[in-house]
Amino acid sequence: MLTDKLNRPLLDLRISVTDRCNFRCTYCMPADNGQKYCFMNRSELMTFEEITRLARLFVSLGVRKIRLTGGEPLLRKDIDQLVAMLHQISGLEDLSVTTNGFLLKRYAAPLKKAGLSRINVSLDALDPEIFPAINGVGAKPARILEGMEEAIRQGIKVKVNMVVKKGMNDSQIVPMAAYFKEKGISFRFIEFMDVGSLNGWKLDEVVTSKEILNMISKEMPLEPLKENYYGEVAKRYRYKGTDTEVGFISSVSQPFCGDCTRLRLSADGKIYTCLFAAQGTDLLGAIREGASDEVLAARIAGIWQNRADRYSQERGKNPTFRGKRIEMSYIGG
Repeated sequence: MLTDKLNRPLLDLRISVTDRCNFRCTYCMPADNGQKYCFMNRSELMTFEEITRLARLFVSLGVRKIRLTGGEPLLRKDIDQLVAMLHQISGLEDLSVTTNGFLLKRYAAPLKKAGLSRINVSLDALDPEIFPAINGVGAKPARILEGMEEAIRQGIKVKVNMVVKKGMNDSQIVPMAAYFKEKGISFRFIEFMDVGSLNGWKLDEVVTSKEILNMISKEMPLEPLKENYYGEVAKRYRYKGTDTEVGFISSVSQPFCGDCTRLRLSADGKIYTCLFAAQGTDLLGAIREGASDEVLAARIAGIWQNRADRYSQERGKNPTFRGKRIEMSYIGG
């Protein structure tokens, strides 16, 4: 098993397939930050064949779970073809996609046919006024919910993620929990994180997982669940008397760097060893220069074995700690 300097194994890979997104969420890629986005040209993106080649190498080095992200991955043309290619990799145990759900109704059937069995949908409010204000493009929650329903109808397991920011959507915590409890859909609350430099993150805008848990428990009693696997990010609970789960991702209040098993691959083929990293290591250039699988695997192994990232723990010790960070829309969440 490949381990880093803190003895953390490499088990999970997040692959960004595009840096483009059709939303402008205030906590990720806000539209009013004064920055003009210069998105990658198609020639800069990894091809599906290049992604699959690297994915096979990662699996050979110990990766067991791959999640496709963005930007918004469903904006990548023929994304179902990539899913089909990755689905064929021997040794890969779990393949999923994270999406904002805007295009999910259209792509659920092709994704299921390609072999996708699990999808994470980001939805930050049910209120028809609050949600458009968050996503920045006027998208209504009804469209996202229709996409989820279609995915479930196709036999894809759906999990919902909600980023919570004080004053933005904290009023939606209990309504969201109640809605998805009734639907029997697993749900995850995510603390507002200081990813990138464009979202104006402030510590006093974080609603902690403990606060969220207390709010929900008053209305719907919960009981804790055991960890499913080493490195599981969410602390999971179950609504008493049901099999429906709710989880809490507490990167700010309870950093989980100590057992982080994730590596990130950007759409232009750079490895990032942390969500809060400032720089990546280029693999795509080496591929296009003719590097062999052995050379690429050795480079990947060396990067992981020299990894000592623990940004959230450092920030936890000093809340004013800041470093230059890549934008989340570039390497996925």
